[in-house]
Amino acid sequence: MPTYEWLSAFGLDLKKLTPAQRAAFETAIVLFVADLKAGNGFRASLRVKKMQGHDGIWEMSFGADSRATFEYGPEQVPGEVHVKWRRVGTHDVFKRP
Repeated sequence: MPTYEWLSAFGLDLKKLTPAQRAAFETAIVLFVADLKAGNGFRASLRVKKMQGHDGIWEMSFGADSRATFEYGPEQVPGEVHVKWRRVGTHDVFKRP
């Protein structure tokens, strides 16, 4: 099972999500984790890709104007991917990913 942590900015962003955004994010996380476990890349609907101009930072979509940024960290459990969630919200999170 992949492990994760989040930066303080992510925690603050998470509190600001509307109930609909929060539900969409939680649904996307289930898919994200399933894709990580399968090890075959991410499904197209999540639109996971590297951010341009920000080495090591990735972005994920979970709605029309809903985005999350993350990076991979060192394994916490041998053989398991570790994700550091950085930001979550609208496109505005790209200003300081």
